[in-house]
Amino acid sequence: MSPHPTVLIVEDSFLLLEMLTTLCEQEGIRVVEASSGEAALTILRRRGAEIDWLFTDIRLPGLIDGWTVADAYRAIHPDRPVIYASTAALRERRTVSGSLFVQKPYGVREIVALARMMTGALAEPRRHAG
Repeated sequence: MSPHPTVLIVEDSFLLLEMLTTLCEQEGIRVVEASSGEAALTILRRRGAEIDWLFTDIRLPGLIDGWTVADAYRAIHPDRPVIYASTAALRERRTVSGSLFVQKPYGVREIVALARMMTGALAEPRRHAG
């Protein structure tokens, strides 16, 4: 893992994507952006190994939703963090283990706190039972 963690942000709202990217970059996090599930899956196929955590909207344009993106991400990184974002109504489906759910509309402070938490968690050495 690089000294600067990398997040894949999947969000179809350009303004939200821009805000999330700026906030993460201010925290020293590299950002890879996708505005659809299909684009996110392409990124995961090409660059999945370099993605340290995932932030995905659940409702996305096209046939691939955030649930599917998270499942694909977890196939590559079964123990890495996933943050889902959507309205409370879409929280009904089971999230992948070790994930968080952020309800829209969310506040800037909430996202900054999550970014800091992810950066700190990824900086800690992983402990393996032995």
